[in-house]
Amino acid sequence: MADAGIDYAAVFQALPGMVAVLTPELVYVDANEEFVRMSGRSRQQLVGRYLFDVFPDNPGDPAASGMRNLAASLQRVLTTGERDTMAVQRYDVQSLEQPGCWEERYWSPVNAPVFGPDGKVVLLVHRVEEVTEFIRDRGGPVGTRARALEAELYIRARELQEVNERLRKAHAREREVALALQEAMLPAPRQVRDHRAAVRYRPAVGALNVCGDWYDLVERIGGDRICVAVGDVVGHGLAAACVMGQLRSALSAASRVAEGPAQALDVLGRYAHVVPGAESATVVTTFVDFDARTVTYSSAGHLPPALVHADGRVEFLDAATDPPLDASPDPVARPEATAGFRSGDTLVLYTDGLVERRREDIDAGLARLADSLARHRTAEPAAMADAVLLELLPPEGATDDTALIVVRL
Repeated sequence: MADAGIDYAAVFQALPGMVAVLTPELVYVDANEEFVRMSGRSRQQLVGRYLFDVFPDNPGDPAASGMRNLAASLQRVLTTGERDTMAVQRYDVQSLEQPGCWEERYWSPVNAPVFGPDGKVVLLVHRVEEVTEFIRDRGGPVGTRARALEAELYIRARELQEVNERLRKAHAREREVALALQEAMLPAPRQVRDHRAAVRYRPAVGALNVCGDWYDLVERIGGDRICVAVGDVVGHGLAAACVMGQLRSALSAASRVAEGPAQALDVLGRYAHVVPGAESATVVTTFVDFDARTVTYSSAGHLPPALVHADGRVEFLDAATDPPLDASPDPVARPEATAGFRSGDTLVLYTDGLVERRREDIDAGLARLADSLARHRTAEPAAMADAVLLELLPPEGATDDTALIVVRL
């Protein structure tokens, strides 16, 4: 910025509002021309002097609180490192022409930190709007109350903007943490034995919409067998991400030793019963046996896997669907079904962010998916996954997370 040739001192002086700069000890470092003009103090009477020596409370007003309120706001900025917007303040100013005479004044201050290289607050920016004209009586008691209300509404609107901005930043931080947690818990893209596979995860757009979608690929014990699963936890944010991690880990362990996918979901359902937030989570798991060329599957309320045959036919595996996890108070044995495949077929698992759209029947989304899978069936799994996401996800991003697994059989 220094190379741009901008005179920032001149810019500071030309700012249209009242702005002053203070040290952490509340000593004036500088004040712009508008601050000097509106405060009635010269720069010489400001710079180098303690704030409350220049602007003390009116000693003739026992209820005066401007100095105390301003000091508290500035201390909050020093302590938290965050901007602080104050409500409108009555802060009378002593007349320099008539010592002992105090002018009734109303101000709307905003205080903000300036950080040094070590991240500590080294200066305070004190911006003030003079709102006396809104408050001062120009039309009797009714006019006074109306103008006071108008000024207060104006300040409250600004305070609401400040709160909304803080909430936005807080949600953004939560989103970052949730995404980091999801990334740490989900397995990295990799080959499963000698079989080609691709996984993709796309978080929802918006700071509030980090969800609990997950996927897993597990090598099973004995023979050329793997387990492929996807799931979706109800809810958003860190809570959903934590539940997701617990369910994924539990199913991953169960799938290594279970006799079939139904038994693995039985175990997972019993575990979900004691995990707060796991109720109504959905999951589908498939056991792929490359020696027998079969896919055995079971679904707990999840969308059906797609078996893409080399000839272009897309078969949705929906013959073993049951309610979501922990939907029944008593554990019930879950169903499972088996489908055969040939070399060159492709197994695709996904979550609802890929196919569900508001005000649209789910069959329309499944039809789009089947069409895209059929057209890209000869592509390598990674290229196929990228093409499907490009075609099915909205250009502006989906409002729900999307997980996608493509395994070449």
